[in-house]
Amino acid sequence: MTTHSPDRLTPERSELDPKGLTTGVVAYVLWGLFPAFWPLLDPATPVEVLAHRIVWTTVLMSVVLTVLRGWGDLRRLDVRGWLAMAAAAMFIAVNWGVFIWGVSVGRVVETALGYYMTPLVGVLLGVVVLRERLRVAQWAALGLAAVAVGVIAVGNGTVPWLSMTLACSFGIYGLFKATVRVPAAASLTAEGLVLLIPASIYLLVLESSGAGTFLELGPWHLLLMLAAGPATALPLLLYGSAARRLPLSTLGVLLYINPTLQFLWGVLVVGEQMSAARWAGFVLIWLALVVFTLDLVRRRSRP
Repeated sequence: MTTHSPDRLTPERSELDPKGLTTGVVAYVLWGLFPAFWPLLDPATPVEVLAHRIVWTTVLMSVVLTVLRGWGDLRRLDVRGWLAMAAAAMFIAVNWGVFIWGVSVGRVVETALGYYMTPLVGVLLGVVVLRERLRVAQWAALGLAAVAVGVIAVGNGTVPWLSMTLACSFGIYGLFKATVRVPAAASLTAEGLVLLIPASIYLLVLESSGAGTFLELGPWHLLLMLAAGPATALPLLLYGSAARRLPLSTLGVLLYINPTLQFLWGVLVVGEQMSAARWAGFVLIWLALVVFTLDLVRRRSRP
């Protein structure tokens, strides 16, 4: 497994680092506004949008990595590292695809719930996979989250599978990413390279059959499809910059900007209905996150 010097990946961190705070907030705001962007690519199907997102993100990141002279980070990856990258790529593709589908059919509130649940799923994976021991506050947060899912499931008459798929796929993605220490730009490029061939083949078949929309709906649609690359890469690069400058506790608090903006978009712009059960479930999730975050901040502030 490839390793890098701590200076390369983890410079001195400060909660008040202006650049770190700015890049972190901007990254999460951009992610939070994603429900406004992906529906602009209609009438392309979610799978077609996902394939274009993979292709143009990989093309852009290949250019970025060339400018940064970062290809050496990928050349130094061993077989185990590439296998971890391939697994991470598969799970982030699932996450992207489900998210694009969710916002395209007007289920933005459910996608927001998924990203609210993500840090709690990460803790649960730590217990199940890494055999980590949880503190009382963490168990309490997980218990509240489980009750929240149950309340929403009973109220809706169905398990919130979309939210759970988003949370679990991103949590497992993070688990694989944690096993390979490479800079953010190289990591994103590697994931794109893994997915590039199947995504390209799919798009070629789609266009040759006349079912694709890339070349059929005019220059504005074509430009929006191309924009899927920078729309994906920019917040990830900004987040990578913030992660090298801010403590994890600060990043953990900033994380909630993303699903909060998505939730507000779903309720205020898309006009999704919030039943009593949905409100109760979200209140429980928010309470779980308060418990989780306060515990995290308290632990980080101890000498």
